[in-house]
Amino acid sequence: MNHFSDRPIVDAVLANAPGAFERLVREHQQLCWHIIYRMVHHPEDTRELCQDTFLRVHQNLRQYRYESALKSWIGRIAYTVALRYLERKRIAVVDPPSDDDSPCLVENIGDGFDLETAYADSDIASRLHTAIEALPPLQRTVLTLYHLDELPIGEIANITGLAAGTIKSHLFRSRLRLREMLESVNGVPS
Repeated sequence: MNHFSDRPIVDAVLANAPGAFERLVREHQQLCWHIIYRMVHHPEDTRELCQDTFLRVHQNLRQYRYESALKSWIGRIAYTVALRYLERKRIAVVDPPSDDDSPCLVENIGDGFDLETAYADSDIASRLHTAIEALPPLQRTVLTLYHLDELPIGEIANITGLAAGTIKSHLFRSRLRLREMLESVNGVPS
């Protein structure tokens, strides 16, 4: 699928049209911030890494081939910048797999846990937020891109470079972990 609807802004930036790059940044800065902040968890570092991301976007925009949406391409750059930051800092991106991770459960994306409903309930929203923040960077990012930003798995795959099955696995494990954390706090099974 070609994404030629992005051509006008890309052409304007490449032609150095006044305000074009600023418009591109405005349109995509929220996604960039979200991806990087969910990965690195530090506002000052996120700010610097977002700047680095848009510098890379500006430097490499001629390489954009319209094979995915521009926001996915920019999201991929943001994700890569954040991932490299975590690697330099030697911060684990995911928890190591445990023996009880069952591959047959991974495909069960509809496991009954409704993150949006839980997040909307103000009584447990702060506990849920705390539990989400306790997840490893990659799981936290994939979970929030899917449930809060409502990006489809295919677009998350474009951003992260992970296979759709891997994303489903991270979603399943993240929701399972959230459920366990909330049950231990509330003392009630969901």
